[in-house]
Amino acid sequence: MKLGLALRELHRSENDLAHELLTVADRHKVDHEIFYIGRDIAAWSQHHVTEIATIARDYGEDLDPEPQGEPALMEKVWERTSDVLGRDSAPELLLLRDLRTVYMKASGVSVDWELLAQGAQGAKQGELLEVTKRCHPQTLRQVRWANGKLKETATQILVS
Repeated sequence: MKLGLALRELHRSENDLAHELLTVADRHKVDHEIFYIGRDIAAWSQHHVTEIATIARDYGEDLDPEPQGEPALMEKVWERTSDVLGRDSAPELLLLRDLRTVYMKASGVSVDWELLAQGAQGAKQGELLEVTKRCHPQTLRQVRWANGKLKETATQILVS
């Protein structure tokens, strides 16, 4: 069985998604919806990381149950310095890029959850299937949030 490999990839992807959501929330903290909802839904991915690490032991994987957490201080300083020096001349376009990145990463995580659910069902691994049923709906909500924010902001930003 390759369920351990799928769990390892999902663990990495959820960590990456949580990190991206926290980074986007920080970068766009003047937009309260992006800041607060981004942080809230990042917590879902952080919780998923812990759940994945816990069940992965049953499949021979030793994954870190602690999510990555907040973006590093140096990363924040570098980002701020780049913004000030003009790397991103249009903050609105940066928002679209960031939301697109979140949407793409969340969509990829959703596919990983779907693949894992199919594998768990095929291997008759009930506990693993239950984890997918608990976590995947939250990932789908992350995808819908990013997609909705893209639709809400794209016209105004691209036409202005």
